[in-house]
Amino acid sequence: MLSGHRSAWRRRGNSRAARIAVPLAIPMALGLTLGIILAVSSGNTTHIAQTAVGASASPSGSGGAPAAAASGAATAPAVQAVSSNNVNCDIIVPANPLSARGLATPYQLTGPAGTTAAASGCTMSNAANLGAFVQATILNPRTGALSVYNPLVITQGTTPAVAPVVPKLPRNAIVTIDFGFNGTNLIQVGATPNALAQGRCVNGLGSPFGQQSFCNGINFFNTALALMREGRIRVPSEGRSANLVATAGAIGTGNACPNVRNFDMVDQDQSDNVTTVYLLNPTTGQTAQDTAATQGNMTGTQALSNGSDNALIDRFLDPAFGCTPFTAPDLGNSNTPGTSQALDELLAIRNMPRVAALVPENDEMVLDANGNLDPAKTNLYRAELGQPAINFFNNMADSPAMYCQNMVNIQTPFLAANQAALAGRLSPVPAVGEDLFTFMANRLLMSFTNLGCQNFGLTNPVTVVLDGAGAAMSATFNTTPQQAANTAGAGGGGAGGGGGGGQGGGGAQQTWQQLWQQFLGQNQRMGRDHHHLMDPSGA
Repeated sequence: MLSGHRSAWRRRGNSRAARIAVPLAIPMALGLTLGIILAVSSGNTTHIAQTAVGASASPSGSGGAPAAAASGAATAPAVQAVSSNNVNCDIIVPANPLSARGLATPYQLTGPAGTTAAASGCTMSNAANLGAFVQATILNPRTGALSVYNPLVITQGTTPAVAPVVPKLPRNAIVTIDFGFNGTNLIQVGATPNALAQGRCVNGLGSPFGQQSFCNGINFFNTALALMREGRIRVPSEGRSANLVATAGAIGTGNACPNVRNFDMVDQDQSDNVTTVYLLNPTTGQTAQDTAATQGNMTGTQALSNGSDNALIDRFLDPAFGCTPFTAPDLGNSNTPGTSQALDELLAIRNMPRVAALVPENDEMVLDANGNLDPAKTNLYRAELGQPAINFFNNMADSPAMYCQNMVNIQTPFLAANQAALAGRLSPVPAVGEDLFTFMANRLLMSFTNLGCQNFGLTNPVTVVLDGAGAAMSATFNTTPQQAANTAGAGGGGAGGGGGGGQGGGGAQQTWQQLWQQFLGQNQRMGRDHHHLMDPSGA
C-alpha cells in the first residue's frame, strides 16, 4: 500500500496554483498514508477515510509492563500534545487474544518504549497519523463457516465510548488477527507475559514488518486451505464486470473483478493493513466499534479507518466496476456482512490470477534491518496471509525484477484503458490524486520508484501533472511492454527455490542486493522511517 514518505501527504491543501508536469519523480515511500482525507456526513457520524502506511512491528516489543486501561471515565481530550517527530507506536494485546473474551477486551494504543500516549501522539484522536486498527476473521473448522469481528482499539488511559460486543464463537474456532497502522512501525506488546505467545503473534522477523502484524495467521490459512481443497469452505467467484476493459492479453485477467493478487491493482507493498472502521468521540477521545447499535447511541462521531490495499479494492475499485467484495457475518454487528483482510486473501486464492502478485522480496516490509533481501522474512509474511513461500515457479512472476515488470506491463494498460470507469470517482486520498483514476496513476508512479524498478532496466511508464499542492490532476501512460534486465538477481535462490539453495542463487541475490543498496544510498532507512505513502483505503 502506499505508505507515506512524510506525513505532509495527509495534510496538503488543494491549491492548484502551480501545474507541474512530473515524468517520474516523487521519490517517496509508496505506501499511501491517507490521513483524514474525505469527510462525508451520514446520520450522526462524519466518515473520515484515512490512508495509512503499510508495515508492521518488530518482535521485540517495548520495555515495561503495560498499564491497564483506566476504569473511570475517559479524560483524554480530542486534541493532545503530539510529538511531531514520532512515527512509531505500541499496541497492548490482551491476554488470550484468540478467545471471545480476548477479542472483546480493548487493545490499547500507546507510545513506544514507555512513552505516554499523549506525549508520543499515539492516540486514536490522532488516528490519521498514528491510528491502530485490529481485525479478526473466524473459521468454524467443523462447518467451514467464516465470520469476522473488529476488536476495539482505545487510547491507553481511556475507556471505550461503548463497551465492545462479546462475540459468540463457534466451538474450536480458529481465529486470525490482523493489525493495521497509519504510522510506520506498530509494535505488539503483551498485556500479560504470555499474551503474544497465546495468540501466536508476530511483529516481523529480526526487524518489524512495519504497519502490519499478525496473530495465528499461519494456523488459520493452513486449516482454511485444507478445507477449501475438501470443498468445505465456500468462497465465491470474484465475478466479472461489463464495465471493466480487458487488457494485457494473456498475462491480464480479462474482465474479472479486482482481487488483492491482481497486478492490475497492486502497489509497492501489497496485502497490508485492514478494513476495520472505528467511531471516535472527538470531544472525549473515546472510541467504539462501528456498529448499527453504536451509531444509534452516539452523536457527533467521526469514523476512523486504516488506509489499506484491501480497503482500496473493497470500498473504491469494486464499486467503480460494479463488483462485490467477499463478506461474512460480523459477530460484533448483529451478523451484518463485513469484509476483512483474510477474506480478501481467501477470495484471491479461490480466483488466483494466471500471473499472480505475491509479496515480493523488495517490498519494504520484508527487507531485513539493513535493507537487504530476506527470503525468510518474506516467507513468514506470506505465510501469515496464506501465500506460498518463494519457489522457482512463483519467482518467475514475483521476484523483485519480475514483480516490477509485471506491474508495469499489466497495470499500465489497465489504468489507461479503464480511465472512464475510474475518473470522477472519489479519490481515497485527494492529496495523492484528485479522483480515483489520478490516485491510481500516481500510486503506480510512486510504486515504480519505491521498488527500485529502474534498476532492472525498466522505465517509469507514468507521467502525471500535479497541482500546486502535489496532487495528481491528470496522467498519461506509455503502454509499450517492457522487459526487465537482471531478472536472475531477484533473490529467493534462483533455480534452487527460496532461501538461496540453488546453484549460483546466492550470487544472483547478492547482485540485486548491491543494486538495492545503491538505490537506497544514504536514504536506506527511508522506507522504514517513513514507510508507505498512503494507500487509500488501502492502496
